[in-house]
Amino acid sequence: MSLYRHARDGNVERLRDALGSDNAAVRKRAVEFLGELGEVDDQATIDGLLRAATADDDPGVRGAAVDALDEIGQEALEQLLTELTGGSGSEAEWVTARKFARALDADRPELRIAAANALARLDEPSALPAVVDALSDPDPRVRLRACHACGTFADPRAIPALIDRLDGEPRVRRAAANALGSIGTDRALDPLLDLLDDSDESIRRIAAGALGNANNPKPVEPLARALGDESAIVRNAAVYSVIELLSNVPTEHSHTVRDRVVSELQAADDETVVDPLVEILTKGKQRRQRRNAAWILGRVADPDTAPAVEALADALADDDPQTAQFAATSLQSLGGPVVEDRLLDRV
Repeated sequence: MSLYRHARDGNVERLRDALGSDNAAVRKRAVEFLGELGEVDDQATIDGLLRAATADDDPGVRGAAVDALDEIGQEALEQLLTELTGGSGSEAEWVTARKFARALDADRPELRIAAANALARLDEPSALPAVVDALSDPDPRVRLRACHACGTFADPRAIPALIDRLDGEPRVRRAAANALGSIGTDRALDPLLDLLDDSDESIRRIAAGALGNANNPKPVEPLARALGDESAIVRNAAVYSVIELLSNVPTEHSHTVRDRVVSELQAADDETVVDPLVEILTKGKQRRQRRNAAWILGRVADPDTAPAVEALADALADDDPQTAQFAATSLQSLGGPVVEDRLLDRV
C-alpha cells in the first residue's frame, strides 16, 4: 500500500515504519505525512521524527523532520531543541528564545533550522538580530527558515538583509519576497516592483499580491503592466492589489490613484480585469473593497459584459449603502440593453 493511502487512512503506525526504508525519498515523504497527521500527545510519532531529525543520513530527510516537528507544534519542536542543546524546556520564554538564538550558530545545520523555526513561533523581539544574521547562513535551508521567521516578526529592521536574499536560491528568494510583503512598509515593498518582471511565476505572484499594501501610488503602473502577464494567477493578484491600493492610499493621493487605476485598467484586457472585480464585488468581505470594485466596474467593464452587469445589479441590495450606491451609479454609467434587461428582471 502506498504512503499516500496510509496517510489518507490516518495509519501513522505504517508511516512510522516507513522511516526505516532504504529509500531516502520514501523516508522524506513519510516524514512529511507524519508532520501533517501527528498530534502533540502522539509521543511515538514525535520520537520517530526526533530520530529522523538527528540521525538520518540524508540531509533532506533531516530537514523535513525538523519541519514536521514544527508542524506538529511548538512542544514537539522544543523537544528536539532540548535534546540537541540540553535544558529542561521549561524556562521563561525569553530564556528559551535566547537559547534558540545561540543555536543559530551551532555546527549542525538541522539544529540551526530547528532554531529558526522555533524562534518564528516564539515571536520574541529580542531574538530578531540573531534571526537576521541567519539570513546569511551558508546552508540555504537555514536561510529559508530565517526568511520565514522574519516574515513572522514583520520587523522593518530585517528589510536590508531580506533584500540581499532576493538573489540566489529560488526557494529563499520566494521566502524573502514573502517576508518583505509581510512587513508591508513602502521601503519593504519597493524592491518587489522589479520582481513583477521576474522569470519565476511564483515571485511575480508574490510581488503582485503584496504591492496592494503600499501607501503611495507608485505600484499602480507596474501592477497595470502585470495585468498583461502570461500567468492568470499573476494577473488575478494584480487586480486584487489594485483594489487594495484604492482602499489603502492616503486621502491626499486617492484622486490621483483612482484616475491612474481607471486609465490603466481600461487599457487592459476586459476579461482579465472584470472577472476578479466581479469576484471581489460578489464574494469580498471588506466593504471598502466591494465599494471600489463596484465603482471601477462602471468605468472599465463593457456594457455588454453580463457577469459585470449581473454582479452590479445584485449589489443594489448590498447591506452596505455605499456599495449599493456605487453599483447604481456604475449601472447608470454602463447603460445599454444588457443593463436594461437585467433591471427589468428585478421589477
